[in-house]
Amino acid sequence: MTTPTERPAHPGFWEAFKYWLLLGFISFGGPAGQISIMHQELVEKRRWISERRFLHALNYCMVLPGPEAQQLAIYIGWMLHRSWGGIVAGTLFVLPSLFILAALTYVYLAFGDVTFVQGVFNGIKPAVVAIVVFAAWRIGSRALKNNLLWAMAAVSFIAIFALKIPFPYIVLAAGVLGFIGGKVWPDKFKVGGGHGASNQSYGPALIDDDTPPPAHTRFRPGRLVILTVLFVVLWGAAMLMLPAGTLSDMGEFFTKAALVTFGGAYAVLPYVYQGGVEHYQWLSGTQMIDGLALGETTPGPLIMVVSFVGFVGAWTKEIFGPDALFLAGFAGASVATFFTFLPSFLFILAGAPLVEATHGDLKFTAPLTGITAAVVGVILNLAVFFGWHVIWPRATEAAPFSGGFEWFYALISVAAFIALWKYKMDIMKVIGACAAVGLAYTYIV
Repeated sequence: MTTPTERPAHPGFWEAFKYWLLLGFISFGGPAGQISIMHQELVEKRRWISERRFLHALNYCMVLPGPEAQQLAIYIGWMLHRSWGGIVAGTLFVLPSLFILAALTYVYLAFGDVTFVQGVFNGIKPAVVAIVVFAAWRIGSRALKNNLLWAMAAVSFIAIFALKIPFPYIVLAAGVLGFIGGKVWPDKFKVGGGHGASNQSYGPALIDDDTPPPAHTRFRPGRLVILTVLFVVLWGAAMLMLPAGTLSDMGEFFTKAALVTFGGAYAVLPYVYQGGVEHYQWLSGTQMIDGLALGETTPGPLIMVVSFVGFVGAWTKEIFGPDALFLAGFAGASVATFFTFLPSFLFILAGAPLVEATHGDLKFTAPLTGITAAVVGVILNLAVFFGWHVIWPRATEAAPFSGGFEWFYALISVAAFIALWKYKMDIMKVIGACAAVGLAYTYIV
């Protein structure tokens, strides 16, 4: 196949709108899968943005708290069609998932006691354990290229597993160490975000390596102030509209969660678990695992599990009374989604003009490398936590190995990991197979 030689035409707003809408329905596979989908379509096929500019934007998104794939969509949408382009891209990235996940959560809550539903989830839960372990291995193998970074990952695991140090402090310390390490041992911290880079050329791109930045991408201090004020006003107005109680608690909690979600959904789940399960008691630990299983099987960023938490919490608390449970659940899911993703728009629309003035600065990428190393340890801790709940479901913290060992579900986890790791099977196929096995085992036993 020959490489195109002509620069593609600038897409119209509605052409881009249709693509972002389609992406919202097909964005399976977690952040790595979603970024791969965007790269294939926007860099390789449509050539709306070059490889180098795509990776430069991605590096910035990975430094930020929040879902990097959605933020990357906002960034590219903004570069193509100004602020409205970014808003549309980011909104359509999560909107289909909100409705799909709300419908599935309703089925889960309304019919969860049915043997069929229980059997399906009994198979999916051990698959989730394997997926989280695989995520830790995948990120670690790609991002931790020397012993120093592996040591940072190990210390991170010990800090959160044994010392119970809160996740935000671990991320902050890792970022500081990365910044210092970039100055003292620059060769150790040149790894970047771990998504890899490529010198592959797909032909001239609309936004190419040497394309002059459009006028709207140039940094203007006044615009930064206006955007910040607008977002604070929007956040404040939304909070004032929420009735006191569960929904206002959700607004505050998920705003905080949005600001500490460094490293993606896997890394922030312990924080969401601590607040949603232990502090507010919106749902149980088992339901949290079920929510992650649903999040893995729906499009959109995995952090959309917060909409499951919001739905179950508002349903459980019966915020609109016992006769309006679905309405309550959908309100909780919407609040959780809105406040979780709102900061991402500010981070991109306000910060991207500054980022467009930098390319490949080690001062910028070294903290990211440190954070990535810490995130590997945090994700491994999450795998241990989920594995404990699945394989020893009746155990307690006082007696962590009591209540019987579920050998069958342990075998499913091992088989699922081998399928993902050795045979490179698609996550959706692995989940489907595990669900079928779990269903059959439930009816047999």
